[in-house]
Amino acid sequence: MPSYRIREAADLLGVSDDSLRRWADGGRVETRQDDQGRRVIDGVELARFAEQHAGPVPTTGPISRESARNRFVGLVTRVLRDTVMAQVELQCGPYRVVSLMSREAADELGLEPGVTATAAVKSTNVVVEVSEVPS
Repeated sequence: MPSYRIREAADLLGVSDDSLRRWADGGRVETRQDDQGRRVIDGVELARFAEQHAGPVPTTGPISRESARNRFVGLVTRVLRDTVMAQVELQCGPYRVVSLMSREAADELGLEPGVTATAAVKSTNVVVEVSEVPS
């Protein structure tokens, strides 16, 4: 299971590392010491915390070429697998993104709660809804 240094976890949550340290000191998120004595957060704990305290969407690193224009960096919070398909949920800042993919793809990507991933969204169909306007 991956673990994240305070700075990495703070970037994924869209907060400062000082804020995350204060939350950890206050018991809002659990941390531990890694083999080098650095303070880290286990991926599963970070995913749980991200779901409950979603912040702004973090930015992704540079991509050389890509046709999808909507990219959401986040933490995998849930993976439901059956024999053929997998449903993968990510918490990307305040957004919950759900992807359906083959189980083989999810297994090859190593998708588990707490893993950092990027959802690249490209769709040929966009549904637009309008709320009822009071008369």
